Amino acid sequence: MIKRLTQISFAIMMVLVLVSCKNTKQKLQEYVVSYNKTAVNFKAKNVTLTTARGYINDNKIELRFETDLELNDANKTTAANSFPKLLKEMINKDQNFKELLEEGVQFDAYFLANDNTVLAKKILNKEELPELLKE
Repeated sequence: MIKRLTQISFAIMMVLVLVSCKNTKQKLQEYVVSYNKTAVNFKAKNVTLTTARGYINDNKIELRFETDLELNDANKTTAANSFPKLLKEMINKDQNFKELLEEGVQFDAYFLANDNTVLAKKILNKEELPELLKE
C-alpha cells in the first residue's frame, strides 16, 4: 500500500514539475512584459525612458535606452564609456537576464540620443557576456 502511494505521489510530482517548466520563448515573453512594467522605475544618468521588445522567432530582445543627450562626438564618447557599465549593472542585478543569455537569447541594446539616433550599441549573447562582465 505504501509503495503504491509513493508511486502515485511521485507521478503527481513529475507532472507538476513538467507543467511548471517554462521554455525559453515563454521566459523571453515574460521578461519583456516584466521589464516594461518596471521601466518607469529605472534610474540612470541621462536616461529618460527604457523599453524592451521581444522577437520570439529570432530568440532576441531589443533594449532601448532613450536619453536627453544630443548626437555629437562628445556624447558618443561618453555613451561608449558609460553604456557598458550600465549594462553590466543591469546584468548583475537581474538573474533572469543571465538565465536568458545562457539559454541562447541575444540582447540588442541601444543607447539613443534625444532624436532617437544611436549613440552606442551593444549586442549581448552567451559568448559576449564574460567579456562585458570583466570590463
